[in-house]
Amino acid sequence: MPADSRRRVAAIDCGTNSIRLLVSDIDGETKTDLLREMRVVRLGEGVDRTGHLADEAVARTLQATREYAELIAMFGVSDIRFCATSAMRDADNGAELEDAVEGILGVRPVVLAGVDEARASFLGATRDLEQVRTLVVDIGGGSTELVVGTADEIEWSVSLDVGSVRLTERFLAGDPARVNEVADCMTHLDDVFRPVLAGLAPISSFVGVAGTITTVAAHSLGLPSYDSAIIHGAKLALEDVQAACLSLVGMSVADRRALPFMHPGRADVIGGGALILDRLIELLPLETDTLVVSEHDILDGIAWDMVS
Repeated sequence: MPADSRRRVAAIDCGTNSIRLLVSDIDGETKTDLLREMRVVRLGEGVDRTGHLADEAVARTLQATREYAELIAMFGVSDIRFCATSAMRDADNGAELEDAVEGILGVRPVVLAGVDEARASFLGATRDLEQVRTLVVDIGGGSTELVVGTADEIEWSVSLDVGSVRLTERFLAGDPARVNEVADCMTHLDDVFRPVLAGLAPISSFVGVAGTITTVAAHSLGLPSYDSAIIHGAKLALEDVQAACLSLVGMSVADRRALPFMHPGRADVIGGGALILDRLIELLPLETDTLVVSEHDILDGIAWDMVS
């Protein structure tokens, strides 16, 4: 293959809780990751209630974007794509942030529709897995995406306004969350999921991506520190995953933060995300007793999409 076929790309995923950067070299069907970074900026703080991006949240996000711009320049990236998801979809003042990001990076953010977010998550998660009919779940801070497909053919997808930050702000005020708060949250999730999942054909391959699920996996595995090499590709019994979910829900924020694998910016909202995963396992028409965990997700999908 010609030497100049390689492209160095930077993909940025700006979510409700975190903003992440991936720098990769892509040469044909080969992707070599050079850098992965994450900053918890909580862009979606209060958006569920106000419909507005808070000034402090915007400032945190722009500071992280400036740091990423320096890294991108250091790596000599040829193409940049900045994608925003749930918080930006919901906010009435997103254009101001888009203008500021464009001033820093020289590219305008793309606010992904829920269906496009779902597609990118699926492509990122499944590209290096066996190409069988698979359901991918991506639990974010503001929304959750469910996608069913085979290879790059998407059969069914949905984006739902339930996420770790949104549910925590709406339901889980206690520290630790009170029994009635957890019950109300679970009832809400069941009411959201049941009509959406009705009629979905049985699923034999179940893959989970993004920070909530990788953190639950680390808890289920009892890791002494966060270890991507162990987590990526891990196959976990669903009953063990549900036990880990409910364990995290029952902890105080201080106890979660003390877990050696827990990112401190996730400790206060992981309970909401864990409840989403627990209810999905309960309600999905699964023909497998295993969850496959992938470290590859929407960020990888964005990178691949840049060269397709």
